[in-house]
Amino acid sequence: MGLPRSVESEWLDDLPASDRRAIRSRRDLKRVNRFMLQSGIRTRLLAEGCRDRRPRALLELGAGDGTFMLSVARRLAPRWPGVNLKLLDRQCIVSNETSTQFRALGWQAEAVRSDVFDYLSAARERSVEVVTANLFLHHFQRDGLARLLAGIEPLADVFAACEPARASAALVASRLLWAIGCNDVSRHDAVVSVRAGFRDRELSGLWPNKEAWELHEGTALPFTHYFLARRRNAGR
Repeated sequence: MGLPRSVESEWLDDLPASDRRAIRSRRDLKRVNRFMLQSGIRTRLLAEGCRDRRPRALLELGAGDGTFMLSVARRLAPRWPGVNLKLLDRQCIVSNETSTQFRALGWQAEAVRSDVFDYLSAARERSVEVVTANLFLHHFQRDGLARLLAGIEPLADVFAACEPARASAALVASRLLWAIGCNDVSRHDAVVSVRAGFRDRELSGLWPNKEAWELHEGTALPFTHYFLARRRNAGR
């Protein structure tokens, strides 16, 4: 029998951006992303979603300090020049150095501080080509998640997300982060994240207007659950 989905508050979400434990936990998260090979997985998802186009406008939800998307941009920039990127988050913690590194790749990155629902409700339909997220969707209960996906659907032609896989192996691994020196915040949040993660086709089941979209969902490597939505006949 599968693990039931359970959404709890993560400590990092409630700490001030300048808190020492929060700063340490964000560093830990970068290591966890590398361990999970998230950058490569997300790059492949975006490349598949945009296999017949070179997008120019991209929005990342829950972008944090922008460094994860920077790692993806480094892989995509040779094929996707001149991207206008919006990095959406409740906190404004994208550094000038990170913005400069995006510019060096030929991408223009803009940090946007906003609640995701406020942003989506004010955004114009098809105002970007791609929406993406990393370890973001699992923060929402089912009703909030359905509302979030309904807000994303009219906004773009492609949506790609990587989330924790809700599986026994991932849960065991989340309890071993002490072995790579992760702090108490990271250790707590890792377990909470897995319990709130996804399996099977849970996200596909909540996606609106399914007939107009190609939906792909599954497990990538042991610890990552991926979701890719691509609008059918999305030529502009």
